[in-house]
Amino acid sequence: MENVLASTLTSVGLIMGLSLLGFGIGIGLLGSKIAESVGRNPEVKNEIVSSMMLLIIISTIFVFIMFAFCFLLLFFNPFIA
Repeated sequence: MENVLASTLTSVGLIMGLSLLGFGIGIGLLGSKIAESVGRNPEVKNEIVSSMMLLIIISTIFVFIMFAFCFLLLFFNPFIA
């Protein structure tokens, strides 16, 4: 049983760490491309920023779903029963 708990904690740590790392890299790349596109065509700044906000909100929702899955594994682990 201790091996299952240790494996679960290791897996949850890897899931959370790698997903937040990927989220941060993706937001950084998105921000750089947004700055580049606004620099090239400043007239459409409002449209670009609104579409960027929509993408950030959707990706944040996916991160919250990932957190919910990790807490489900931590507190209601189906492998322990």
